[in-house]
Amino acid sequence: MWFFTINGERLYSRIMELAKIGQIGKTGVRRLAHSPEDKEAVLLVKRWMEEIGLKTRIDHFGNLIGRLGGAHSDLPVLMVGSHIDTQPYAGRFDGTVGVLGALEALQTMIENNVVPVMSMEVGAFSDEEGNRFHKGLFGSSGILGLLEDGELDRQDKEGMTRRDALIEFGCDPGKFPECEYRHDQIHAFLELHIEQGPVLESKGEPIGIVSGISGPLWLTVELNGFAGDSGSVSMGIRQDALAGAAKIITALNDLASEDPETSTVGTVGSLRFFPNSRNIIPEKVSFTIDLRDIDEERRNAIETRLVEVIKESVKKHQLTYDISEDIRSEPRYCVDWIKQIMREESEDMGLNPPELMSGAFHDALAMSTVCDYGMIFVRSKDEVSHNPKEYSFPRRYFPWGRVIV
Repeated sequence: MWFFTINGERLYSRIMELAKIGQIGKTGVRRLAHSPEDKEAVLLVKRWMEEIGLKTRIDHFGNLIGRLGGAHSDLPVLMVGSHIDTQPYAGRFDGTVGVLGALEALQTMIENNVVPVMSMEVGAFSDEEGNRFHKGLFGSSGILGLLEDGELDRQDKEGMTRRDALIEFGCDPGKFPECEYRHDQIHAFLELHIEQGPVLESKGEPIGIVSGISGPLWLTVELNGFAGDSGSVSMGIRQDALAGAAKIITALNDLASEDPETSTVGTVGSLRFFPNSRNIIPEKVSFTIDLRDIDEERRNAIETRLVEVIKESVKKHQLTYDISEDIRSEPRYCVDWIKQIMREESEDMGLNPPELMSGAFHDALAMSTVCDYGMIFVRSKDEVSHNPKEYSFPRRYFPWGRVIV
C-alpha cells in the first residue's frame, strides 16, 4: 500500500477561485442549478480536469464527469465527487470540497504515476441542492434512471421549466437514456462534504465518518381561499389562505420539536402567496415542507399527524388544498467495509474521527440505491452551512489528508 500527501494549498486555491463565480458579498456564493453561473463553474472545473489528464464530458443531465482510466477498464468504476451548484445564499465549501477534493486526490495519483486497478470518475453532479426546481439530486438520480414523471415540467420562481433551463444550459433532454449508467457499472461511491451540524465542532475533531443519511420527505402544499378587501370582509366569513397556512407551519415546528433528543427536523423554507397586497385577504398560498429523520417510521407518523392538521385548518378557514410529494426517501446507511477502511487509515494519521449521521441529504443518497457508498465529513466552523459565513479553515478545520492506493 502506498501513501501520498495531497497539495493542500492547491486545493484551497481552487476552492477560492471557484467561489468567485456567482460571488455575492465578500464570501457568499449564488450558483443556481442550470444557470449561467452554474455553467461557468462547470466549464472551469472541466478545464482543471483536462489539465491533469482526465477525459471529460458534460452529459445531458448537466453533470460534469472526469475519468481516469484504470488498469482493468472492464471493471465497474469507483465514482467520487459531489456538487458545485449552491443555494441562493450560500457559502464557498458546501459540495465544492467534495468535487475539488476528489480532483486533487486524482491529480496526486497522476503526479505519482499511480494507475488505479479500476477506472475512477469524478462527478460534479447537477442540481443536488434542489432549491430552484424544488427537487434535488437531479443529476445523480438521472444517471441511474431514477427520475420521476414530470421532472422536466417543474418550474422555477420565474416560470422557467427545468426542460428549458437544461436546453439553455446546452443539454438535450431527449438524450437522457444515452447518459444513464447500468447499475452494475458502478462499484462504489465516495463523497467528501462539510458537516452541516454541530458534532465535529463540539468534539473538536477535524473529520468524521458518516454512518448514514436521514430520509428526507419534501412536500409542497397549496391552499386556496378567496380574496377580499381586508377592511370590509368580516372575520367570520373569511377564506384566508395565509391564516390557514400559519397554523400548519406552526404545527410542523411543534411536531418536529416534541422530543429534542430525536433527529427529527421540520422546515418551511419557501412561502409564496397571492395577491400579496397589504389590504387584500390572501387567496392562494404555496409553501414547502421539509421533514427529515433517521427513523423513517417516526417521520411517517409525524407526516400523518401533520396531514390531519392541514385538513383541520382547511376546514376551519373554508379552503381547498393540494399536497404534492417532491421527494420521499428512506434513510440509507454507509457500508461497514468502507467505514472500516476510513477508520484504519484515520488512526494511522493520528486522527480519531467519530461516526455521525447526516441530517442533510447528499448525492450519496441517490448513489446508495445502486452501490455501496461512504462519506467523510469535514468540520465546518461554528457549524454554519448554507450561509456566506460557512468556513472550513485550511489547516484547523480542513486537514490535508493523503491518497491511499
